Amino acid sequence: MILDSRALNSLDPPFAVVDLDAFDANLADLMRRANGVPLRLASKSLRVRELADQALCGGFRGMLCFTLPEALWLARSGASDLVVGYPTVDRAALRQLSEEGLQERITVMVDCAEQLDLIEPPARVCLDVDAGFRALGGRLRIGAKRSPVRTPQQAAALAREIVARGFVLDGLMAYEGQIAGVGDRPPGKPLLALAVRGMQALSARELATRRAAIVEAVREVAPLRFVNGGGTGSIERTAAEPAVTEVAAGSGLFGPTLFDAYRAFSPRPAALFALPVVRVPSAGVATVLGGGYPASGPAGRDRLPRPVAPPGLKLDRSEGAGEVQTPLHGAGALRVGDRVWFRHAKAGELSERFPEVHLIRRGEIVGTVPTYRGEGKTFL
Repeated sequence: MILDSRALNSLDPPFAVVDLDAFDANLADLMRRANGVPLRLASKSLRVRELADQALCGGFRGMLCFTLPEALWLARSGASDLVVGYPTVDRAALRQLSEEGLQERITVMVDCAEQLDLIEPPARVCLDVDAGFRALGGRLRIGAKRSPVRTPQQAAALAREIVARGFVLDGLMAYEGQIAGVGDRPPGKPLLALAVRGMQALSARELATRRAAIVEAVREVAPLRFVNGGGTGSIERTAAEPAVTEVAAGSGLFGPTLFDAYRAFSPRPAALFALPVVRVPSAGVATVLGGGYPASGPAGRDRLPRPVAPPGLKLDRSEGAGEVQTPLHGAGALRVGDRVWFRHAKAGELSERFPEVHLIRRGEIVGTVPTYRGEGKTFL
């Protein structure tokens, strides 16, 4: 186990590591689950260019970026087939897209005509479609609040507007976050697990039918280079839909704690960080420096980093994970100067906390590479 590696003893915490053996195993498993359907790398799930390159060399095809400035930065470095996963109103970045001749490498996301007003033709655009689940006559809505485009008619109408304005309709995206981003095995909550599985089964059936109809309607307006859907948590389901040509994924490469709650797959923890014990305030309690790295999303304990080694440690209920210190219970054997290992709740957000990550293979440090932050880039 990398946490026992002698090579890491020379490093002073806080620091972050990526276990390349686990990373490679996770990569192979993602490819297996896709069953031949191409995977597009979600860049925000890594935010480390070296590791993104390894994923692309390992079978991923193209990248799903999270901002246009990020896509421009990557394109200037030679990357291509970059799709910006979210609409942009960044006028300066849109001017650069046109002026620098990067429109063949970058596809921007749209879901309404107003967004088109800011973009200069003949840019490539991807039409984003709502993939959320609705029940009880629409009164119950589950899923990310994304695109206002939901029906084949709405999608075709926007597609006609896109083509009429001189844009290239490059692709279509529909992200089912209620399936891809919600674990169906929440620990200690069997009734909730049953409810989640039932909702996901119903949602998957509804979406497969609706997505196919939307794709057919849009293709009557213009050809589509790609139809993107899903995420790490839904690869098998999404890849099985005939209308889908590629699936987005990325978090499964790092295997953060939120992905422990899935039945279909079990990624190996590949990204971890170490913090130093700086005080022992009382018996059985040790306090580490820093640690306040909560994940985005609804506030809750599942969004906090989890201490994993030494075993048996728990966060303090009143303090949680703090910006400057994190007390840990069950730490009777820990002393000042020891280190504690943590896993983050999400994947790429860890890279916003460290300028570099140390790459470990078979217990040895084989490289140290910068994160986006280490390269002076913080896109969101």
